[in-house]
Amino acid sequence: MTSLRTSLRLLTSTLAMSLAMVPVWAEQSAPVPALALELNGAQASDKGCRLTFVVSNNLGADLSKAAFEIALFNKMGVVDRLTVLDFKELPAGKTKVTRFDLAGTDCAWVSRVLINSATECAGTGVEPNACMRSLKTDTKTGIAFGV
Repeated sequence: MTSLRTSLRLLTSTLAMSLAMVPVWAEQSAPVPALALELNGAQASDKGCRLTFVVSNNLGADLSKAAFEIALFNKMGVVDRLTVLDFKELPAGKTKVTRFDLAGTDCAWVSRVLINSATECAGTGVEPNACMRSLKTDTKTGIAFGV
């Protein structure tokens, strides 16, 4: 009889703990709003270095304008230049590929691309700092990329 009570208590405790975890699982599966920016390619062009980006707007709102100031570092880790990349409009839930030609830049000498700040982050219901706060970065190149 004692062993049956112990088994029932254990089963009841286990069930209660399992039910208590359900909201945690539900919260973890909800997508986190993000603006995903991937440095997808860097190749020489007639003008210099062409950087290709894949950007996905998962902020839950259209961006009428998104632009970022970036710093390019050379192989010695020294900032070579600052420039602004204008991604223009980014519809909610969409993925877009954009290329930028950086005149006078040799891709072989770029070791790192740092996102310094969002110079523009605008859209209906979008906070101006949402682009930086929700930014997720990745690279498919040998160039370090991020914030």
